[in-house]
Amino acid sequence: MAVNSIWSYSAADGYSTGLSLTGFVVETSDGVVGHVDRQQDDTGVQHLVVDTGVWVFGKSVLIPAGLVTRIDVEAQKVFLGRTRDEIKSAPQFSRDSETGDIAYLSSVGRYYQELDAAQGI
Repeated sequence: MAVNSIWSYSAADGYSTGLSLTGFVVETSDGVVGHVDRQQDDTGVQHLVVDTGVWVFGKSVLIPAGLVTRIDVEAQKVFLGRTRDEIKSAPQFSRDSETGDIAYLSSVGRYYQELDAAQGI
């Protein structure tokens, strides 16, 4: 995944400008992670904040838009090209102010890019 693509939706995933994903269920390759609590659609920093419920002790996780592989609008599901453990091990999201914190967003981006490099993607 290219550096700049981690923060934007791919053209083939079913996303269209203005589509609200709030409330959609979020699934990884090995199970449900939670549901979309809110989304950021500003160019260059598109991402989802996902409420994990009790799965990660009631915390939220920040998911860069580039991890979205497919959106099923009819079923209201967002699919990610990651495992639950990879999502759980990402830099911890603790407050909404981090969605605009360049240092935090950079650490999230680096984390997923390092995973890609380790997997030869």
